[in-house]
Amino acid sequence: MKQGISIIVVSVILSTLATYVFYTKNLKEIMELGINQREVYNSNFKNVDFSVELSKIDLGDNHYIYVSKTLENNTDNTNDNIDSSVYEKASSGSTYSNKLRSWGILRKPNNETPQADPGAPELLKKYGGVYLGDTSKKIIYLTFDEGYENGYTPKILDVLKENKVQAAFFITGPYLKEHQDLVRRMVEEGHVVGNHTVNHHSLPSLSDKEIEEEVLGLERAFREKFGKSMKFLRPPKGEYSERTLAITSKLGYTNMFWSFAYDDWYTDKVRGPEYAYNMVMNNLHNGAILLLHAVSKDNADALDMIIKGAREKGYEFGTFDDFGS
Repeated sequence: MKQGISIIVVSVILSTLATYVFYTKNLKEIMELGINQREVYNSNFKNVDFSVELSKIDLGDNHYIYVSKTLENNTDNTNDNIDSSVYEKASSGSTYSNKLRSWGILRKPNNETPQADPGAPELLKKYGGVYLGDTSKKIIYLTFDEGYENGYTPKILDVLKENKVQAAFFITGPYLKEHQDLVRRMVEEGHVVGNHTVNHHSLPSLSDKEIEEEVLGLERAFREKFGKSMKFLRPPKGEYSERTLAITSKLGYTNMFWSFAYDDWYTDKVRGPEYAYNMVMNNLHNGAILLLHAVSKDNADALDMIIKGAREKGYEFGTFDDFGS
């Protein structure tokens, strides 16, 4: 009897504590919570050390939590454990806060809307940024980050064309320079080509002028080659500040973050298309902006199944006109 009561009490405590993922102060505390099937996720590129971006905690039974090291101290996903002089110098003279923030989301079960960092949705909305579509409708959006080419983008484009799905591809300067043929396909096949900056630098570390050069430099090169402008920006590494949102908004950009992503940028971590399929399908939700990296073989092989599976569940793939492109 006592054992039964103890189990019930522990279950209630864990259920209550699970709601406080964003408010844990250290990794030990998170481990003590025993959080099940929840992940705080912050995306990045291949050339960035995963251990710097995230801490992966094994909770057992194939459940993990990816915790951004900047999620701490009860407030929001900001980074105080850095050389603040870099950001103070970059924002010298600015009237906007340049406190470094790293985008992160907390996945939820049962197709519920994920939880973004506290205060982040309001800040994005203030400057016209987005991470979700209309949550009252079963419409989802596919986006791909293209830092470099790993041979899978042609297949991704083929699958999108066959299934009549529009996607957004966020490219960098080197990608535009080295893979004009693929970018041309994106344009000609009706996809959105988004701005991931020239050199993929963390925008809060740059001066106002440098931010403009990183963003407008890529847009100019893209316009010269294809006669089109860029309207959507995905901040490199998911790092941003109020200042960078304000500057890029004034440049005419919509900062587009995401409501789903996973660690798919490791080219040496091939887990199979079923893994990618299950990751996406288990986390679909109304208005989802899905971030996938095109360097992943798993993503390329699973994409057709993902599109068909999502449609079978009643989801439609939206176009980026929904966000004012």
